Amino acid sequence: MSPQRIQRKRVAGWRRPDNAVIVDRTSRWGNPFTLADCLDAEVADNEADARKVCVTAYDAWLDGDYAHVEPARRLRILAELHTLAGKDLACPCEPGLLCHGDVLIRRAARHNVGAVAS
Repeated sequence: MSPQRIQRKRVAGWRRPDNAVIVDRTSRWGNPFTLADCLDAEVADNEADARKVCVTAYDAWLDGDYAHVEPARRLRILAELHTLAGKDLACPCEPGLLCHGDVLIRRAARHNVGAVAS
């Protein structure tokens, strides 16, 4: 089964599945671009549009855009991306909503394919 994004819940009894890595904002994998910042800067008019902007910005940040934003963390994420290959990723985003976790899953899979082909 392909890696998937699962919703991290902060309720009594919820446990992270064995093959999952938490990638929310509290983790090293978190997205430095926030919905609130997008809305405050009037880059987006609503939460759905702000989510698109933030996920797109995260992907671009990993590619080297926004180089002034947490450069050391970006490099660490890129260096450790291979550790996410084959893992489910847990974050608080509701299923079906855009999420930076989807970017990480896609990138980890690409990284893993490159490693296998080498």
